[in-house]
Amino acid sequence: MIDRRTLLKTATLAAPLVLAGRAFAAPQAGGARLLVVFLRGAYDAANIIAPTGSDFYATARPTLALKKPDPANPDAALPLDADWSLHPALKDSILPLWQKKQIAFVPFAGTDDMSRSHFETQDTIELGQPTGGTRNYQSGFMARLAGALGNDRPIAFTDQMPLIFRGGSQAIPNVALNGMGKPAIDPRQARLIETMYKGQQLGGSDLGGSVAQGFRVRDTVYKSIAEEMTAANRGAVSPKGFELSARRIGRLMRDQFNLAFVDVGGWDTHVNQGGAQGYLAGRIGELGRGLAGFADEIGPDAWANTIVLVVSEFGRTFRENGDKGTDHGHGSVYWVMGGGVAGGRIAGPQVKIAADTLNQGRDLPVLTDYRALAGGLLARHYGLDARRLALVFPGTAPVDLRLV
Repeated sequence: MIDRRTLLKTATLAAPLVLAGRAFAAPQAGGARLLVVFLRGAYDAANIIAPTGSDFYATARPTLALKKPDPANPDAALPLDADWSLHPALKDSILPLWQKKQIAFVPFAGTDDMSRSHFETQDTIELGQPTGGTRNYQSGFMARLAGALGNDRPIAFTDQMPLIFRGGSQAIPNVALNGMGKPAIDPRQARLIETMYKGQQLGGSDLGGSVAQGFRVRDTVYKSIAEEMTAANRGAVSPKGFELSARRIGRLMRDQFNLAFVDVGGWDTHVNQGGAQGYLAGRIGELGRGLAGFADEIGPDAWANTIVLVVSEFGRTFRENGDKGTDHGHGSVYWVMGGGVAGGRIAGPQVKIAADTLNQGRDLPVLTDYRALAGGLLARHYGLDARRLALVFPGTAPVDLRLV
């Protein structure tokens, strides 16, 4: 049966998004938009934007490494440049954006947090504060960005308010776009439960009638949401996970919001990660289709002034482990997407990948600090001066990779 919390979450999805008694107006035409996509769990960047130009890559990953580019092999990596290749699961989604020069990849990116703890490093990224000092958990960097911009319309596409948007002077709405899945109890089970309670009373109330009504409400809500999801996908089969969320986010950011955050889980691949096929390939394929769907749904005018920044808390060990997976690492690869992005290139400082260049002999080093990278993007995207940029990322000088 549907409970009050689920009904409230569903109502939030179905109703116009209103906060503090006022509806959010559409952004001005040409207004800058930013979406931060957080891959929680630390995705294995080295098998998604793979250094196929390095012989050490194949040696370090005897079962996981992607094959070098080969047009005759559908499971081979897709060439980006002489050193880097793209996972074949992204052929129809992300590769076209690369070819349009609307996406760039920044390898060796991350934080100086060496804890290799999901929670601690996720907090590090969301707070955007210098490591080593006292943390203010009521001051996320996107909340500070909202304050620095002043005229933005922020939203978090999350079940609860994320750390990244905590603090600041304005209330920020959050909504879980995937909060309503297929009912866990099928019609046959529902009928059995209704029969079990039929004729029973509780405080003068007919339990059988209440249970039946509860299931009818649940089914009505699910049908309504499922129909909306199908329409959002233009008549295709009902999309799942991030694919669905991204198209809905695209519509909302086109029409109502211009500063947003969403997190996507399922990237902690310690066991049976897979290479060209398998678990990670499935997840990255969904992500790629979702991001491509977002770009399509937001429309060319808004896309031209949108930046999508895809981050993860850290990378994974460069060598595969004994369980055909990868463990917690350090450096990662960040994605920068948008219609106005100077993409089609691997950006930022790089080092030849070899056993002696790995961080602590085990994972990719960090050569581009995520705060410096984000600061450089924000400075160019929003025209933030040094004073306002320092409010967003205190103690960090921005790095301009000229991506916008």
